[in-house]
Amino acid sequence: MSSDDHLEGARAPLSFGLLGFLAFMAGATVANLYYAQPLLADIARSFHVDAGRAGLVSVATQAGYAAGLVLIVPLGDGHERKGLIIATTLLIALALALVTLSPDFTILLAASLFMGLSTTVPQLLVPYTATLAPPDRRGRAVGLVMSGLLIGIIVSRALSGFGSFLGWRIIYGLAAGVMALCAAAAARLLPRQLPPEPVAYGTLLGSLRGLWRKEPALRLHAFLGAMGFAAFSDFWTPLVFHYGHLFPGEASRMVGITGFIGVSGALAASLSGRLSERHGVLAVNGAFLLLAGIAFLVLWLQGDSLPGVAVGAALLDAGVQGSHISNQTRLYALRASVRNRLTAIYMAVYFAGGAMGSLAGTLAWKEAGWPAVCAAGAAFALAALARLAIGVHGLNSRPPRA
Repeated sequence: MSSDDHLEGARAPLSFGLLGFLAFMAGATVANLYYAQPLLADIARSFHVDAGRAGLVSVATQAGYAAGLVLIVPLGDGHERKGLIIATTLLIALALALVTLSPDFTILLAASLFMGLSTTVPQLLVPYTATLAPPDRRGRAVGLVMSGLLIGIIVSRALSGFGSFLGWRIIYGLAAGVMALCAAAAARLLPRQLPPEPVAYGTLLGSLRGLWRKEPALRLHAFLGAMGFAAFSDFWTPLVFHYGHLFPGEASRMVGITGFIGVSGALAASLSGRLSERHGVLAVNGAFLLLAGIAFLVLWLQGDSLPGVAVGAALLDAGVQGSHISNQTRLYALRASVRNRLTAIYMAVYFAGGAMGSLAGTLAWKEAGWPAVCAAGAAFALAALARLAIGVHGLNSRPPRA
C-alpha cells in the first residue's frame, strides 16, 4: 500500500454539515488578513501617520502570512491535523487581540506581522478536506472550501467597510471572538486526521527545497499566483485612499460596497476548476490572467466613478481568483502525501507577491496617484502572461491523475 493509500485509508465520513463548517471556517479565518484594507484611513488617523505608512499594515500582514505558510503549513504532512488546526486558530485569536490593543503604530505593525504569521488555517483546511473527501467527491469538496475562502476574502472588506463606524479596534476585537468560537467548534466537529507516518519538523522544512527544484509545475504556478495576487493587492490596498478623494468621509463604506460587488467576480471564478479539467489548466489560466489585465484598463479609464471601479473590481477578482483556482487544480493533482508542503510553497510565494503588490500600490498612489496604481497592476498581470507563454514548453496543460 502506498503512503497516499494509507493517508486516504483513515478517512472519516465527510457529511454536508462538516463540509459546510470547513468552508465557513476557511472564509472566517482568511478574512482576518483583509479587514485592514478598508480601515487604513481610520488607522492612519488613529496613529497620525500618512497613507504610505498606513499601507505597511497590509504589507506586514501579508509578509507574515507568507512566512507562516513556510513555517506552519508543512507540519500537516507529518503531524495530526485536527490539533494543528485548533492550536493555530487559537494563535490567531491571540494575535487579533494584540492588534486590537496596540498602543502605537510600531506595535501595530508587529502585531499585524504575528497575525499574518498565525493565519495559516485556511491553507491547513484545504489539504485536510482533500484527504477527508473520497476521490470521486474531492474536486467538489475542495471547490466548496475554496469558495468559502474566496467569499471570506471579499466579504471581509465589505464587513469592515460598513462596520467602520464602530472603530477599527472593535472590528479586530470582534474578529478575535469569532476565532475563539471557531476553535471551540473545530474541537467538537473535526475528526482526527493522522499522516501516513510521523515526520520531524526539520525534515519537513528541509524537503521544501527539493520539491521546488523537482517540480517545474510548482515553480510555474507559484510565479503565476504571485503575480496575480500582486495585481490584486496593488488595487485593494490603496483603494480606500482613492475613494477618500472621490467620496470624502465615505471611503470605508464605498470600499464595503465594492467588496460586495466583487463577490460576483469570485463566484464566476469558481468555474475555473471545471473549465481547467475540460480545456487544460494553462489555457484557462491565461484567459483569467488576461481578464485581470483588462480590469486595470477599465479601472484606468473609469476609475473616477463608483460603477467604473466596481466593474473593474469584479473583473479583477474573477481574473485573479480564477487563475488561483486553476493553479491549485494543477498542484492538487500531484502527490497526495506532500499536499501540505506543495500548498506551503505555492501560498508562500503567492502571498510574497501580495506583499509586493501592496507595497507597489502604496508607493504608486503616494508618488503618482491612481493612474500609476493601474499601471503597476497591469504590469503584474502582463508579467504573469509572459511567464505563462514561456512556461508552456515541457508542461502538460492538462493536470495528471492524482
